[in-house]
Amino acid sequence: MFAYIIRRVLYAFPILIGINALTFALFFMVNTPDDMARMHLGVKHVTQESMNAWKQERGYDKALLWNEDSDGLSKATETIFFDKSLSLFAFQFGQADDGRDIGADIKTRMWPSLAIAIPIFVVGLLVNITFALLMVFFRATYVDLGGVVICVVIMSISSLFYIIGGQFLVGKLMQLVPISGYSEGFSAIKFLILPVLIGIVSGIGAGSRWYRTLFLEEVSKDYVRTARAKGLSEVQVLFKHVLKNAMIPILTGAVVVLPTLFMGSLILESFFGIPGLGSYTIDAIQAQDFAIVRAMVFLGSVLYIVGLVLTDLSYTLVDPRVRLDG
Repeated sequence: MFAYIIRRVLYAFPILIGINALTFALFFMVNTPDDMARMHLGVKHVTQESMNAWKQERGYDKALLWNEDSDGLSKATETIFFDKSLSLFAFQFGQADDGRDIGADIKTRMWPSLAIAIPIFVVGLLVNITFALLMVFFRATYVDLGGVVICVVIMSISSLFYIIGGQFLVGKLMQLVPISGYSEGFSAIKFLILPVLIGIVSGIGAGSRWYRTLFLEEVSKDYVRTARAKGLSEVQVLFKHVLKNAMIPILTGAVVVLPTLFMGSLILESFFGIPGLGSYTIDAIQAQDFAIVRAMVFLGSVLYIVGLVLTDLSYTLVDPRVRLDG
């Protein structure tokens, strides 16, 4: 078991290194520091002197990968790659283009993102699985057909419709909750109810249909027929056998959204004025703050890889054969 964990963790490092190298190439080779300065200054006829001043202020005036003007180790350390890319592995995100500390911003904004993402993830997972099991229980009936139609309708509607419609109906007409905004402590609950509800409802269609497909595949297998032959009821078959044996694909699907638990929802946070990491990233893109965008790309990659490792480890809990084969 310990060797399996070590192997999975070691597999993650080459992936993270590759992502970091690709990110560096996109930000500093395809989009050069001169391009960054020109876009940030926003002047039609920007001078080279103003671009040089902008780059020097933000540490973009150094060599990219190898500094021929330095001696010894400084040839490698006095570079943009060392300052802006390798430092990310130590979670030293540096400063934004306007001088703010990115690490401090992340620590502050992660809590609103978690407050909205965790309820959507947990409640949404339970609702989707329950609805899927209900359709499978009444498979080949009008209940199943109606459930599939509802899922397709929900999937076909843009999430923006749910956001704008929810704000208008629940926030403006019924005035049950604020349309947007955020507050600290328990008073934040009234601001989170509507975006959490919209996040759950908008995800029912795709989630429930996917789980329904998994469960239908399981109910046609031999072990299910054996369980029925032993006299188990359909409810016992679904919850004790089908659900248990479908845990691996369920875990695989769940890991995709794990980074959003920390990174937040870009659309929901922006529309509802929640000061989380999602709106933080959107604001950075609009302001062309490349330091923040680069930090958030790297952080999202780390979280996704961590989620993959945790998923591999959770496989061993639901199916020990994975540990033996890995």
